Amino acid sequence: MQAKESKKSLINTNMLYDQCKTCRRLGQKLFLKGDRCFSEKCALTRRAYAPGPQKKKRGGTPSEYKKSLSEKQTLKRWYGISEKQFKRYVQESLARMDKVDDVSAELISKLEKRLDNVIFRLGFAKTRAMARQLVSHSYFLVNGKPVNIASYQVMKDDIISLKETKKGKGVFKELANELKRKEMPVWLSLDKNKLEAKTIGEPSLDEVKPPAEISTIFEFYSR
Repeated sequence: MQAKESKKSLINTNMLYDQCKTCRRLGQKLFLKGDRCFSEKCALTRRAYAPGPQKKKRGGTPSEYKKSLSEKQTLKRWYGISEKQFKRYVQESLARMDKVDDVSAELISKLEKRLDNVIFRLGFAKTRAMARQLVSHSYFLVNGKPVNIASYQVMKDDIISLKETKKGKGVFKELANELKRKEMPVWLSLDKNKLEAKTIGEPSLDEVKPPAEISTIFEFYSR
């Protein structure tokens, strides 16, 4: 039993370092570890350089390809999704270019309306990775029905709630206090007493403020 717990602890530690390395490699905070990212323990604050042996920097500006690759990697890892999923969202957004006013807003809307991201935005989880795990373990209901698919797209007027049987779990021990400090996105409405939310609008690109230049991401996949 002790060996299993040690192995689990080692896996969690490795995941922590991998996520911290992602921020260091990209040169900006993606807040993948929740509260840790705001503390002195933040790896990027302590070691503001890429992991591994430090190579002598070459002169000149990075190529357009390198820039667009970096922007793509940043946004993909911010939302914590696979390359296959991310590419699909980009392609679906580009396919609607003639039907929407802003294709960049369309992409962000698709990413924001993923159920795991909604759970994170509501404050039920400190990180998107944690939110994804809670969703996969069927902690939440959408319109009264259990949903365990992290990529599930919520729609306007959907009701998202925490299962009654899950409210007493240790992971939600400090949830009431944390929600008092949580600022909700304008497109989500949360009843903090019932732990029930409703989608009342659409995600806004201006409100989300993604850490990447979206236009260069479209250029990357259009090559």
